[in-house]
Amino acid sequence: MAGMLGPGEGMMGQFPLEQWFYELPVCTRWWTTITVVLSVLVQCHVVSPFQLFYSFRAVYFKSQYWRILTTFFYFGPLSLDLLFHVFFLQRYSRLLEEGFGRSPAHFSWLLAFSSAVLLIIGPWFSMGFLGSALNSVLVYIWSRKNPDTNLSFLGLVVFKAPFLPWVLALFSMAVHGSVPKDDLCGIIIGHLWYFFNDVYPPMNRGSRPLDPPSWWIRLWEGRPANEDNTPAGPIDHGIAAVPAPEIR
Repeated sequence: MAGMLGPGEGMMGQFPLEQWFYELPVCTRWWTTITVVLSVLVQCHVVSPFQLFYSFRAVYFKSQYWRILTTFFYFGPLSLDLLFHVFFLQRYSRLLEEGFGRSPAHFSWLLAFSSAVLLIIGPWFSMGFLGSALNSVLVYIWSRKNPDTNLSFLGLVVFKAPFLPWVLALFSMAVHGSVPKDDLCGIIIGHLWYFFNDVYPPMNRGSRPLDPPSWWIRLWEGRPANEDNTPAGPIDHGIAAVPAPEIR
């Protein structure tokens, strides 16, 4: 979007946290912000988690349509667990959004597609909050696009990035003692997106069935790049590998 601040373009005299906030790409910025705000509102008893989770009956029979959105933004009350989720959210969401050339249209289409699939399958797996599953989608896609990146878990185990979603799923299962449905659903949807954007096109003359339609691009960016007066470089669908910090 026009006027969006890029890295290093913040105003002089900004606090480090404020500068970090404005350096985030637009979708990641607002997803992170709303997540924190909702947790604060729940912590202050302004809203209840029972008003935020996704329920097919509540949405489509009681017209509580806000649940379609709030289910992706609430990760729990203020806690270390929330901090863990926010770290992964802004980390891998930011890397992917920047890999799309900071194009809000292309990245938001990924979020919209993944969210729509999760809203369809969520009730079948009794998942009321879908933010963790959506986050797992992004982690999976990033990990597949950065196969040579080395990561370490708690400073004990070193592995390649493609194993990251499975390591997190095993860790979640060990902590909670149950099958991590959120992680597994995220892995499946992430693989679907990765296949049709990175594996399928070279075998089918560059066809990208999951690319955003032109009306979606106009909604976010005014008009497609090929209608602009000045030619724009292509979106980098093969996101460059970016070294990730150790997972602690």
